[in-house]
Amino acid sequence: MPQTLTRSIMDNFLGQAAHWYKMTIIMFLVANPFLLIVLGPFITGWILVAEFIFCLAMALKCYPLQPGGLLALEAVILGMTSPATVYLEAETNFQVILLLIFMVAGIFFLKEMLLYIFTKILIRVRSKTLLSLLFCFVSAVLSAFLDALTVTAVIITVAAGFYGVYHKVTSGKGFDDDHDHADDTGIGHETREDLEGFRAFLRNLLMHGAIGTALGGVTTLVGEPQNLLIGHVAGWQFIEFAIRMAPVTMPVFAVGLFTCFAVEKFRILGYGAPMPEAARHILEEFDRIEDDKRTPKQKVAILLQALVALFLVVALAFHWAEVGLIGLAVIVLATAFTGIIEEHQLGHAFSEALPFTALLVVFFAIVGVIHDQHLFVPVIEYVFTLEQHMQVPVFFLANGVLSAISDNVFVATVYINEVATALAQGDITREHFELLTVAINTGTNIPSVATPNGQAAFLFLLTSAVAPLIRLGYGRMVIMALPYTITMSITGLLATIFLLN
Repeated sequence: MPQTLTRSIMDNFLGQAAHWYKMTIIMFLVANPFLLIVLGPFITGWILVAEFIFCLAMALKCYPLQPGGLLALEAVILGMTSPATVYLEAETNFQVILLLIFMVAGIFFLKEMLLYIFTKILIRVRSKTLLSLLFCFVSAVLSAFLDALTVTAVIITVAAGFYGVYHKVTSGKGFDDDHDHADDTGIGHETREDLEGFRAFLRNLLMHGAIGTALGGVTTLVGEPQNLLIGHVAGWQFIEFAIRMAPVTMPVFAVGLFTCFAVEKFRILGYGAPMPEAARHILEEFDRIEDDKRTPKQKVAILLQALVALFLVVALAFHWAEVGLIGLAVIVLATAFTGIIEEHQLGHAFSEALPFTALLVVFFAIVGVIHDQHLFVPVIEYVFTLEQHMQVPVFFLANGVLSAISDNVFVATVYINEVATALAQGDITREHFELLTVAINTGTNIPSVATPNGQAAFLFLLTSAVAPLIRLGYGRMVIMALPYTITMSITGLLATIFLLN
């Protein structure tokens, strides 16, 4: 009986995750209290951060909410952070939480229009290199005036739509049939190679789009959540912020696009995968059938969705309200004028965002450990001991490394407050403060593309429903981001040394 009970508990623990993964999480939970006693809170804090990153890296084995949540609960119980700190971190990032809840759901109600537009683009642009550059460039431009998470939600919706159409047909079903896109049992042997090729093709486009959000997000006041905070502390408005950042962001933008071209042209680290001809034929047929059977009511719905999308762009560009509230307005407008008014119809839109929102709050608990145990303080103190001309590039690198480990919003918050304090105390001049501010913003936005946890948009992509379908895991994202990480980080570093003055 005890053996049966133990087996049942282990079977239930973390569900279908592999046995070795379950035992690893148990080992973490058992070891942490002893590590805290033996090594102290500072080193144990860094170990806890590493354990949480492990959970993110194994996202395809087990969704990180449960194992990461257990680690976060243990950290609170052990006193490494407190519920008050976790709440404060969540409150500080309330804009991001609202954005995830409402904006991602809002994008869901624009999917017919998005799928219509992007299907036309995919069919007509036959050059994979040109298509990749288009995805990267458009994502960058949109992110500069909207925000990276919103743009990422768009490209995820588009990729999921394409995959759903292709997978359904290759499983022997019609375009309108119900289908489980995660079930490959209906795929014939002769089409599996094409399926893997289509997955690789979509992985390429999603990664180019995600990198594009980083390229554009760093350039303006509204591109990333921390940009607004940094601009507020520095006293910079939209135009001045963009001009101050330009010596670093413009060279990085150019190099990012060149990197996109190079990795596609030379098929580096999984890039350069073309769309299989079978997939192109299916999408062309899907587009033709959809055009033929589209009723006047459906055409009007697409037109209204386009108008709502225009409202979204204008509202975000002029910052009429907080991003999450604009997302709520999108939901109201997109559903009220397209007949989607039943509660069960609305519920599906929130299924993508809410698990990630919960994961993000768990992440704030880990950030709380970093804050309460002062894990970054030695780095900050060391940088301020350097000569002033060295501080700007070192700040860029330090912010980049720490952002890749933890979270760029948190790192930016810590660093900008420390620099503002140094300015208030007269330790640095206003001119030097402005240079350090540019280094902080670009450092938290550019090198942080190295890992999915470095940027919220990347983490959102990693934990989205489409990621397991196209086999986009943590390790693959790190590898595919590597060329961009190297070229963009080196360019940003050289710009801080030679172009900032």
